[in-house]
Amino acid sequence: MNLKLILSTLAMLTTTCMGQGLGTGIDRANMDLKAKPGTDFFQYSGGGWMAANPLSAEHSRYGHFNKLNETNQERLRDIILELSKQQGAEGSLEQKIGGLYRLAMDSARLNAEGYAPIRKLLEEIYGTKTKKELFMLQSRLSHYGVPGLISTYCGADDKNAKQNIVQIFQPQLTLGERSFYLEKDDAMQQIRTAYSEYMTNLFELTGDEKATAQKKAEAILKLETRQAESNYSNVQLRNPEANYHKMSYADLLNEFPGIDWSTYFIFEGYPAFTEVVVGQIEPIHALEKLYEETSLEDLKAFVAFRLIDDAAGYLSDNFREASFNFYGKTLQGSQEDRPRWKRAVSTVDQILGEAVGKIYVERYFPESSKTRMKELVNQLAIALGERIDAQDWMSDATKQKAHEKLSTFYVKIGYPDKWTDYSSLVIDESKSYYENIMAAAGWRTNDHIAKRVNKPVDRDEWLMTPQTINAYYNPTTNEICFPAGILQPPFFNPEADDAANYGAIGVVIGHEMTHGFDDQGCKYDKDGNLNNWWTAEDSERFKERTAKMIKYFDKLEALPGLKCNGELTVGENLADHGGLMVAHQAFHNAMRTNPLKTADGFTPDQRFFLSYGLIWANNAREESIRQLTKTDPHSLGRWRVNGALPHIDAWYKAFNIKKGAPLYVAPKDRVVVW
Repeated sequence: MNLKLILSTLAMLTTTCMGQGLGTGIDRANMDLKAKPGTDFFQYSGGGWMAANPLSAEHSRYGHFNKLNETNQERLRDIILELSKQQGAEGSLEQKIGGLYRLAMDSARLNAEGYAPIRKLLEEIYGTKTKKELFMLQSRLSHYGVPGLISTYCGADDKNAKQNIVQIFQPQLTLGERSFYLEKDDAMQQIRTAYSEYMTNLFELTGDEKATAQKKAEAILKLETRQAESNYSNVQLRNPEANYHKMSYADLLNEFPGIDWSTYFIFEGYPAFTEVVVGQIEPIHALEKLYEETSLEDLKAFVAFRLIDDAAGYLSDNFREASFNFYGKTLQGSQEDRPRWKRAVSTVDQILGEAVGKIYVERYFPESSKTRMKELVNQLAIALGERIDAQDWMSDATKQKAHEKLSTFYVKIGYPDKWTDYSSLVIDESKSYYENIMAAAGWRTNDHIAKRVNKPVDRDEWLMTPQTINAYYNPTTNEICFPAGILQPPFFNPEADDAANYGAIGVVIGHEMTHGFDDQGCKYDKDGNLNNWWTAEDSERFKERTAKMIKYFDKLEALPGLKCNGELTVGENLADHGGLMVAHQAFHNAMRTNPLKTADGFTPDQRFFLSYGLIWANNAREESIRQLTKTDPHSLGRWRVNGALPHIDAWYKAFNIKKGAPLYVAPKDRVVVW
């Protein structure tokens, strides 16, 4: 759907009213009225909800996203169980969905099998005689979803966005980010100790003596630490220009002769191609040296660990327990694993997401919601255009280009127009659960390659399933997407008035739109190409405002001694800022024809900001806070409220926030972008 078409048609229609006769969507029980808005708006707007929704043993963080996910899992389980009872023919969707769920739920079989599903593969790994032979095996495992040292993907060429291109990235690190290997504070050292113990445990579970297992774990940690030293940080990975190096396939072979690319791509299943984008040059060169200097035995240990680690969640309970104890308890702080049925539903959702998603949409996403969302997107687009025009720091030339980009947004709402074809995916219940997981991963690789390698970009492809509780902006297709999953209360409430909906889903819409103009999105033009369309003066003025946002968030403290990372989160913080400004403008535009009054004790503007604050209410464990602060480009929920609102003038006016309040920021120090 082309946004330009929406603007030229819906703008001429009478906007559907969501004010008169509807509730406010505000429930005082969700608030903490003892808190003061200018002291802690996060607590004021959502403290009651947080008190009523404490962390359960299985959750490391619990907010509205998690609560809606719990509801969705129950809905998906009902769909899966109904389909599994239909006894569909072999190869039918009913058989695939039901079969995968049954395999996941059969604890007796899983425990009887132990690590038998991976025993032969481990024997192959340990039996290799040369690094070349091991590399071939590792490449084959990569095709089936087992992470290796090489990471590849095929997606839009940042500088020729209508065409897909093969892309190579720096090696994946098991702990996710280089700081977990390199920082010396007590918390990080404890994580590394637990990681070594986890690796040792997995090797022991597959038959190694403790001393042998410990030696392997030591070698792997040393290998990954060495790679972490050369890998780009998450902040460095945010710079699209610095992570784009296009070259011919022949030049790839010459530039990185220490890696057998031809063997890798053959075993991955890639057809011949002529060009490639290398994301990070230095880490790939470091990988060449690492592979040359690491002994065959240590490389075997690494490949074996990656296989066992990948399989652990799909093997017997002792493997699953080991995996949860590290990833769930140590890294995130959860106290208990999720029930087996939830893990089973998640697996079906991951592998056959659009198959169950189609039924989910039919049951839980009325067409009226899609219609209303189209109208809201239209109103937000108008408001964003107005905000662009209002900026005195942006020249007319840049404004014109910004309007061109806004007019070409590609909008996706609810569900895709064409659904994934799973006919070639085989779920064979005579084989083990993990063998089916590998087969599904291989199918996904083949499907990905067939659709993308040497092919133009398909703008109609969705990057999320309809039931996903999230939204996204994709710069290379200049698209904004709002799956059905997020279009339910408290984000979108058809029974509530405009204040609630513009303050919640309206800000989400504005957030995704503003991503097209954040510190990364602004580097892509209306056609999705990495191409500077700003005047030099405007670019500098934008950078000054961005730097102010970074500086502000750098001062916030996530935990005692742990500051927030303004550079890592600046894109999302800019999008929150823009989302609030654009949604508030759209809300006031709507009130010109549909004025709202004070209700439930709150003015329309107060209800707008209360609705925004509520969607980020959550409880989180210290371990989760630490991990997310280190790795997540989104600020924590507390700071998406208490860090974002102090830069919005209308918030001060709505709640009469005065100088001296803890959240007060002087006007000259507020971030002003949109």
